[in-house]
Amino acid sequence: MSHDLALAQHHALDLARTLMVPVILFKSGDVIGVLRSDEIEPGDDLEILHEYDPFQIRSAR
Repeated sequence: MSHDLALAQHHALDLARTLMVPVILFKSGDVIGVLRSDEIEPGDDLEILHEYDPFQIRSAR
């Protein structure tokens, strides 16, 4: 978990690309975290900030 949004975004993108699975960047209370998309359950008390899908992310060249 992190309190730094920019750091969490960077790690979420790296994690999605490394694992080659979609990940969710979320906020719970005052902390920010990352989970694989398939681990999010309906009713979880999370504010979803962004989903990183490695199959839709295109690298800038």
